[in-house]
Amino acid sequence: MKVYELAHARAGDKGNTSNVSVIAYDDAAWATLRERLTGERVAAAFAHVAAGPVTRFELPRLRALNFVIENALGGGVTVSLALDAHGKSLSYLMLDIDLE
Repeated sequence: MKVYELAHARAGDKGNTSNVSVIAYDDAAWATLRERLTGERVAAAFAHVAAGPVTRFELPRLRALNFVIENALGGGVTVSLALDAHGKSLSYLMLDIDLE
């Protein structure tokens, strides 16, 4: 099972830090995400683009998880040579994480 089967996501940035929110479609999806989508699992999935650390925040009333992924944007928008300096495509990386 992939994250995209249970939720949608949105990415943002601040300096060299990416912020990716995962919002569950329903209560059952929220329970699964809360249990299985850990900071460690996200750090492993982002290891090739982010040095971390990864901090997970829960927003239960929104059925959402927010991940703050540090050292993920090549130094930040003003210095990065990456095609996606803002890291907007990182939400798709999050949605492709395997939860099995």
